[in-house]
Amino acid sequence: MQKASEIPQSLNANLDFAYCNSLYEYSRRQSIEVKIGHIPLGAKNPIRIQSMTTIDTMDTQGSVAQAIRMIEAGCEYIRITAPSINEAKNLENIKKELALRGYHTPLIADIHFTPNAAEVAARLVEKVRINPGNYADKKRFEVIEYDDAAYQEELDRIRERFSPLVKICKEYGTAMRIGTNHGSLSDRIMSRYGDTPLGMVESALEFLRICEDLHYYNIVLSMKASNTQIMVQAYRLLVQKLDKEGFKPYPLHLGVTEAGEAEDGRIKSAVGIGTLLEDGLGDTIRVSLTEDPEYELPVARKLVDRYHNRPGHRSILAIEASPKNPFVYERRKTHEVLNLGKDNVPRVIADYSRYKSIEMDDLKAIGHTYLPALDKWGMNDLGADFIYLGDHEIPFMFPNGLKAIQNYKVWSTEDLNSYPFFTVDEFLQADKLSHELNFVLLHIDELNAELVQNLKSEIQTVLIIETTNEHAMPELRRLFFELMRWDVSHPVVIRRQYPALPDETLQLYAATDVGGLLIDGLGDGIMLTAGAEAVFEDQKARNQTYKKYNDLAFGVLQAARTRMSKTEYISCPSCGRTLFDLQETTAKIRKRTDHLKGIKIGIMGCIVNGPGEMADADYGYVGSGKGKITLYRSKDVIRRSVPSEEAVDALIELIKEDGHWIEPGESTSAL
Repeated sequence: MQKASEIPQSLNANLDFAYCNSLYEYSRRQSIEVKIGHIPLGAKNPIRIQSMTTIDTMDTQGSVAQAIRMIEAGCEYIRITAPSINEAKNLENIKKELALRGYHTPLIADIHFTPNAAEVAARLVEKVRINPGNYADKKRFEVIEYDDAAYQEELDRIRERFSPLVKICKEYGTAMRIGTNHGSLSDRIMSRYGDTPLGMVESALEFLRICEDLHYYNIVLSMKASNTQIMVQAYRLLVQKLDKEGFKPYPLHLGVTEAGEAEDGRIKSAVGIGTLLEDGLGDTIRVSLTEDPEYELPVARKLVDRYHNRPGHRSILAIEASPKNPFVYERRKTHEVLNLGKDNVPRVIADYSRYKSIEMDDLKAIGHTYLPALDKWGMNDLGADFIYLGDHEIPFMFPNGLKAIQNYKVWSTEDLNSYPFFTVDEFLQADKLSHELNFVLLHIDELNAELVQNLKSEIQTVLIIETTNEHAMPELRRLFFELMRWDVSHPVVIRRQYPALPDETLQLYAATDVGGLLIDGLGDGIMLTAGAEAVFEDQKARNQTYKKYNDLAFGVLQAARTRMSKTEYISCPSCGRTLFDLQETTAKIRKRTDHLKGIKIGIMGCIVNGPGEMADADYGYVGSGKGKITLYRSKDVIRRSVPSEEAVDALIELIKEDGHWIEPGESTSAL
């Protein structure tokens, strides 16, 4: 019998798709070491975690107090905004005050638009961060045609403006991060590459070439975006370009910009950062939450700590080459089975197999509510598509939007008002299958020629794949690749079972393990479930757990940009430039708009970064002055200088004008 490892490796294989050391075992990319004060980065040093202050940089005592809270929460580098020369100069006072109190954590000056401020800061702190999209350019959102000569003139202008900073950094031993942001690419880059991962990479490489020409190498690179797919693709492409074009292997700073707050912010951050960490990419990370910076650090630590003991777990068969392009999103080609696969959004399966008895009220946890007065079912936007009952019978008529799955032995004796769930052995030996939909649970060591032959003759079948390997994402990815090489086009549901974990840890792990596959177009459904050791004190606790897993499944799908089921908030984590209380304002906007399915709202603290960073949003709410807000429709300014006390109402009016508003409650449908 031919095993998976014996499948020819040539199908669609392309060595130009290489972007990391290994696709099957954890192997951290080896970068050069960058000196940042007394805490070096890259090479064999641990993955560092960092954050950014939110206090006005001119408030020395406030900045110092916040920095100390960050350090005590585990921060290894502290970034502080320096939008002008005055703030850059005050970094010296902040650094001195921290030293007087016994703190010597390296400081990073965050620079936008102001080369003069960068040149001041580079003499005072251990590292400067510049954004190549706006360091020597102004973003005008203009379409300008550049011929080769005009393009070269722009590069010459940048070299003249940027070289002084490079020389200062060399002289003072200051490190530099060249940090590209998807939302703030220059008009020059946009004209030639568009707002693509390649455009992001080329934006950084233009500046990196100047650094290398001047023999300056104390550099860190980043490719940040609020769109997790774009962010992951850009980092991968950056690594490939560095290698292919003969650059040094510079360390990588990982981050998802404007990830938001609470559970959504954590899930979105983990989908982007965790996916890259799984492949061994990343030397420092920053989790950007719309919360006080000290709350970002435990999240970052949980993400990083997962890789301390990663080497040595069960090995995975080697992958000679990737059968898919990792630099673009392309969903794995599948045929349609009922409402799974092909062009259907990924489906959510709720696992109720451990319920001893199910009542109508229990389905509210997975988005289905019985309405006694109407004798109908209502389903919200987080309504599960399937419910797995295991060996239990169907206790009552389920809503039309929820289909039941039962273990094969039970299903085969029932009235077939459900779909069967097979083990591989049961599937191969079954004398009866559903004509509409069958589910087969598959582990990687069960994939062989006999199974493939049976699958190809039973096309109304969906695979549910799972693993017990702590290298979960790579092993499941390997299984997807084997299915592609076998030319198996059946839809696949990703199943992950987790032991009892704190909620935040569960969110981060699931977002990494499953989101890391979805972001590559691998997966037609998701099934998250509690471990067998989970004990519920009562029905309420049980339903809370099932709601948690159901909401998490939809959250991961949304963060991976594969199924939009709720409003997305692209909100910045605040900094010293912020012109209003971001946390309070975000909460206020969320309260009024979180029922608007699929709408993306950018909430930005200042005009410096806001318009660029929220370029992926449908609507923007941006601080433009003390107590003043500018409202955007996509990249276009609609209203300027709106008083902050009127701005949320004005935002809602704008959404209404576009016909995208619905009243709360209208999104719930009676089925």
